[in-house]
Amino acid sequence: MANVIALVGRPNVGKSTLFNRLTRSRDALVASYPGLTRDRQYGRCTVQGKSALVVDTGGLSGNEEGIDGPMAEQARAAVAEADVVWFMLDAQSGRTGGDEVIAQMLREAGKTVLPIVNKVDGQNPDFALSEFAGLGLGDPVCISATNGHGVRQLIEEHVPDADQDDDADEYPGIRFAVVGRPNVGKSTLVNRMLGEERVVVFDQAGTTRDSIYIPFERDGHEYTVIDTAGVRRRGRISEKIEKFSVVKTLEAIGDAHVVLLLLDGSEGLVDQDLHLLSHVLDAGRALILLVNKWDGLEHEWRDDVRTQLDRKLGFLVNPYIHFISALHGSGVGDLFGTIARVHASGARELKTAELNQILEVAMTRHPPPLSSGRRIKLRYAHAGGHHPPTIVIHGSQADAVPDSYRRYLEHCFIDALKLEGTPVRLLFRKGDNPFKGRKNKLTERQQNKRKRMIRHVKRNDKKRKRQRS
Repeated sequence: MANVIALVGRPNVGKSTLFNRLTRSRDALVASYPGLTRDRQYGRCTVQGKSALVVDTGGLSGNEEGIDGPMAEQARAAVAEADVVWFMLDAQSGRTGGDEVIAQMLREAGKTVLPIVNKVDGQNPDFALSEFAGLGLGDPVCISATNGHGVRQLIEEHVPDADQDDDADEYPGIRFAVVGRPNVGKSTLVNRMLGEERVVVFDQAGTTRDSIYIPFERDGHEYTVIDTAGVRRRGRISEKIEKFSVVKTLEAIGDAHVVLLLLDGSEGLVDQDLHLLSHVLDAGRALILLVNKWDGLEHEWRDDVRTQLDRKLGFLVNPYIHFISALHGSGVGDLFGTIARVHASGARELKTAELNQILEVAMTRHPPPLSSGRRIKLRYAHAGGHHPPTIVIHGSQADAVPDSYRRYLEHCFIDALKLEGTPVRLLFRKGDNPFKGRKNKLTERQQNKRKRMIRHVKRNDKKRKRQRS
């Protein structure tokens, strides 16, 4: 499962700014996860092969009696669900009593803590580090979340590598997660696919609290289906346990090879479905869209639903869409063939020669743009992992490739490789100068020749000056 990083600290220390940096400041990533409180936001950090679930918390106030009750409850909830806590500190305001209170809370929690000193612009980093080292939480890291100084190094050193394909996981075969809003029929679909009443089905939102992993076999193939809790809009969640259920659902998305996003055909495609879709795409998982309760719909409404899907999902590349009835079983049997094809695309072995050929054709058709007046040069590509298929591209100024050209290359690779239902993840690597830091040592003969050339140039310069005068 994905590592969970919680950002905690006083108000205005830069937690949300760093959160936006880690999640690339994309709206789909920085918007609050549905069903969570206002002062906690969740997003996924997926940068250059690194991956983690990041939790942004509200600012905590500290005094001699401790942290205020409501804020402390939210902070402790974020800390409890996190694998590591990033304690944000403000270099401009310096070490305060509030920082002391929060540090004490973190020590009592027994979690791994990384102190991060923000806003070091124009300051001596050594002075900032010495001031906050006295908190007793380890060596602090200096950054500037606003302009990005130190953030790349922070990600490289303290965000874990993305889990490309966890073959050692205890759950065998193809893992697919069933996600969606409450009461769209997720548990009913799981029972239908298993052929038994394996999970509880009840006409009440929140019946499923945790992500349930169920291994099974079908036609000689091994599968693991993950039944998840329904994810609602954040304003409709009040129970603390349901907030943790949302986190479990998002972790299940990252743990699956394929995600089945279940929609309610009687309601059509709503905004909450699009929020869930953005999380699936951000996790890089293969996607199958299922429109449930299709058998009871009028023909006019079916046409309206199809129009909605075409209009709102035009950005997806060749999406798989199944119209089913989980209750009566119509269309459910066809899902296993689609799951197998989509999984095979995500696990496909990519050949270096084929990838380089596709890259060359794509650049010939549409050359990379300019960056700082220089043409970006992409030299070669090779495979970097599975689920999703990961392609590493090397070149000069590769880190300056704009998002528009990245999307163009993604479409080129998907079309050329005939990938079905799965995205591709492109990682760009900038080639280092092999002669950087090396000084060419001249032999004695070369040094003498250099001196003669210098004397010759100086004599010619003097002659030209005399002739002008």
